[in-house]
Amino acid sequence: MEIEITEEKENQLLRRKEVFFRLKHEEEKEKKGASPSREEARNALIKKLRCSPNLLVIDRMGTEFGKRETVGYAKVYESEDRLREVEREHIIKRNFGSPGEEKEKGGG
Repeated sequence: MEIEITEEKENQLLRRKEVFFRLKHEEEKEKKGASPSREEARNALIKKLRCSPNLLVIDRMGTEFGKRETVGYAKVYESEDRLREVEREHIIKRNFGSPGEEKEKGGG
């Protein structure tokens, strides 16, 4: 999987960096051309942007039918507090899961 940053800009008002990206993914034998998951895309962006995993959220991403590339929009915040103040709850859940999720999975 290859990642390209197509546009990057600073948003001083919200104290974050806004990033538009393109992920090129080759057909993998076990996946048969499946699009990358949000987690795979986050990990690739974290590595490319050299930022903390707790500060990056992917707002949206999508793949056109028949293409092996995914385009998306992500945001990197200055602090976790700022991220939680600004981001919508469903975006936080999509990127980090809900707080009680780990406890529920471990059940016993």
